[in-house]
Amino acid sequence: MKAFDRVMGVNIDSPPQHSRSNALRASQPTLLVAGRVITTSRDAMVAEWTQRLGDRLAASPTVGRGHLAYQFGLLVELIGGTVGPYRREVVPIWNRAMEVYGRTASLRGLAAGDVVEELQHLREILTLHLAPELARMRQRQAMAVILRLNRIFDRGLALAVVGYTDALVATIFAQNGVPPADVHLDVADMARQTASLAEELAFVTRRH
Repeated sequence: MKAFDRVMGVNIDSPPQHSRSNALRASQPTLLVAGRVITTSRDAMVAEWTQRLGDRLAASPTVGRGHLAYQFGLLVELIGGTVGPYRREVVPIWNRAMEVYGRTASLRGLAAGDVVEELQHLREILTLHLAPELARMRQRQAMAVILRLNRIFDRGLALAVVGYTDALVATIFAQNGVPPADVHLDVADMARQTASLAEELAFVTRRH
């Protein structure tokens, strides 16, 4: 993961040295407020996200709508956790969940552009739900929250594309470009990985 940080030039918790003195930093109470808004709005955000995607969710013959709704709910809960009280422990789970999302997108038959588009919908929905609370904050604190969430989201998006590409390349090499016959086993594996990530998040929450 550190190698990925160096390649992408991203370090969520440590701004570049030359800008550290001028970096906008969200206060602990401000981050907790943002995290609480996201967590309590999870179901509404997932409903809006699935509505925006529309027929695309039903177009996949391999990945069921129920699994996608579960995965979407986990992603929303995780992005809320990245600004919550256990954010240092949640960010790595978020990163792995985004890789799994990308691999699942490949199994759904999406194009790479579709992956980016779906996640941009989530970013917009997230911003809209946070907007009323951000408007009540001091401008500098609101900007700090937005910048942090965008850094986390941008890295997650990049990891989703990596996961998508890895799965696509594996499929191409599996049988000379012919999708393998055990694609349903791959879907089951993605479901297990998603459930495992949800358990990790629950464990972090319970432990504190």
